[in-house]
Amino acid sequence: MTMKMEHVSVTLPVSNEPLIVSSVASRKSLKRHWNQLSRFQKNLACILLAGCFIFYIIFFMRPLDDPSQSSDVAAIDPMEHIQIAPFKERHERVIAQSVVKEVKLTDSEGNAPAEESQLVNAVAQQPDTSQAPLVLVHEEPKEIVDNEENVLEENHRVALPGAQDFKGPTNDRQRAVVEAFKHSWKGYKEYAWGHDNLKPISMGFSDWFGLGLTIVDSLDTLYIMDLQDEFDEARTWVEKYLKFDGNREVNLFEVTIRVVGGLLSAYHLSGDRMFLDKAIDLGNRLLPCFDSPSGIPFSDVNIGSLTAHAPKWSPDSSTSEVATLQLEFRDLSRSSENPVFEKVAARVNLKIHELDKNEGLVPIFINANTGQFRNFATVSLGARADSYYEYLLKQWLQTGKKKDDFLVEDYQLSMRGVLNQLVRTTPNEKHLYIGELINGKDFKPKMDHLTCYLPGTLLLGYKNGMPKTHLRLATDLLETCYQTYMKQPTQLAPEITYFNVNGESETDIYVKTNDAHNLLRPEFIESLYYFYAITGNRTYQDMGWTIFEAFNRYTKVKNGYTSIGNVKSPLNTRPRDMMESFWLGETLKYFYLLFSDDRNEIDLDKYVFNTEAHPLPIRED
Repeated sequence: MTMKMEHVSVTLPVSNEPLIVSSVASRKSLKRHWNQLSRFQKNLACILLAGCFIFYIIFFMRPLDDPSQSSDVAAIDPMEHIQIAPFKERHERVIAQSVVKEVKLTDSEGNAPAEESQLVNAVAQQPDTSQAPLVLVHEEPKEIVDNEENVLEENHRVALPGAQDFKGPTNDRQRAVVEAFKHSWKGYKEYAWGHDNLKPISMGFSDWFGLGLTIVDSLDTLYIMDLQDEFDEARTWVEKYLKFDGNREVNLFEVTIRVVGGLLSAYHLSGDRMFLDKAIDLGNRLLPCFDSPSGIPFSDVNIGSLTAHAPKWSPDSSTSEVATLQLEFRDLSRSSENPVFEKVAARVNLKIHELDKNEGLVPIFINANTGQFRNFATVSLGARADSYYEYLLKQWLQTGKKKDDFLVEDYQLSMRGVLNQLVRTTPNEKHLYIGELINGKDFKPKMDHLTCYLPGTLLLGYKNGMPKTHLRLATDLLETCYQTYMKQPTQLAPEITYFNVNGESETDIYVKTNDAHNLLRPEFIESLYYFYAITGNRTYQDMGWTIFEAFNRYTKVKNGYTSIGNVKSPLNTRPRDMMESFWLGETLKYFYLLFSDDRNEIDLDKYVFNTEAHPLPIRED
């Protein structure tokens, strides 16, 4: 900061007679004026000037921030235009949050946590301004700013009511994952901050909905990894810049699992109400999707104008899209104490439950106007259907297995249909895989990488009482998914794998050229995590480490990680210049949890992960 000095003239008498100012005298040089002064007058003038200089130093010259502390950030900080709140407002916010910090979660006898209304009342109480730290506010204004930052920093991390405590990485493998995350975050922050996805090779960005998907998807990963500084800067962006009142066309499913799910998870882990308020605002703007003739939601909505419609490319929605909203909307209702979100999403459950199915298996398209499945649509556990089956089980778990028994019944029936109609084994190496039914009847030996979420979901179901056939299917399918990685020279799986049926291929597992891309997907790492967390067998950690090293070897670039176009050639991977938000929100999170020394770092009896890897609490109420 540059200060302006004001020049002051001091006129002192040179004799006992009045000083006569003339045009000649005014032209005298400063030196001649000075020489005419007596020794006493000269000393007095020096004392006055020295006093003014000392006064200026003390009261006007404040030390600037240490440039060594901020120069690196200043070069790339996209938030440099954020204006600091008025001092009074900031001061009051510090006091209010310090009161929240003092609220005890149990009484003196160790009883249950205080009710939310009690916490609200505690925050509303007037603070005791006689406390010593507050006396310094008026004496040293700069110090209170520093104190505010410290208080907010501490509260956002562990001190807010309900906040969870994570210790950070405890071993070399976890530290390697954290380094991969920080490398990705650095590139995103420098070249794509506030945008949806990073393009790490061209040093640019890609926007899908313009909602900062990478930031919101990463919030709980940052918190779980104990990356405190990065979490704080992400929180600041969400509070200041994540707004939903613009003219934005969004996909109901993608925004629900990524943004609503990400905000809710950040709220539950950190205890920070701001995240919940944002989720409520967005949830309200998504409700027009459910205002359809059938109750099956439209797939797209303008969250500014609040108008919903079917996708532009089809009159139908994907089955997974309309059936993968319920975890988030139920949690939104219970966290906000507004039942409308859960009601509209539960109505979709009931509508789909009442439709005719093929031994529990569903077509991949459904019409929001008629409420009916598309005739002769493909049946698959991959794209456009996968998370329908996942959420049947997880919704039942989310309610503490106390509600909506028809959901778990539909899940059990569908897994019976998978075993009876979709499971095959290759003729030579005996790889078990799950194929598709084209036109609802013709078997195709094709399996999306997306299907590799299923081993983990099956094992989670077995842990919660599903039959032993689910365990066997989970174990065999996990091995096949692993082989889709190991059979490739890069040890990275393709987007789609085909399997030998009657000797049409020289190998039992093969990949077509157009399907050989890898998008940094998380599904198999998700299943490995469940197997480790539930069984404690560290073999699954070793399998994951092999794949993590392959990601580092073939997808890491200077400014992040990129999807690649060809897993079949280490020398020609054809980088695609895209780092999807789920790389940070899902893949690296599951790697980190997989490599944890504590397999219960996220307690699966207390949390259920949504399909975007955002943990939400299990609640029986």
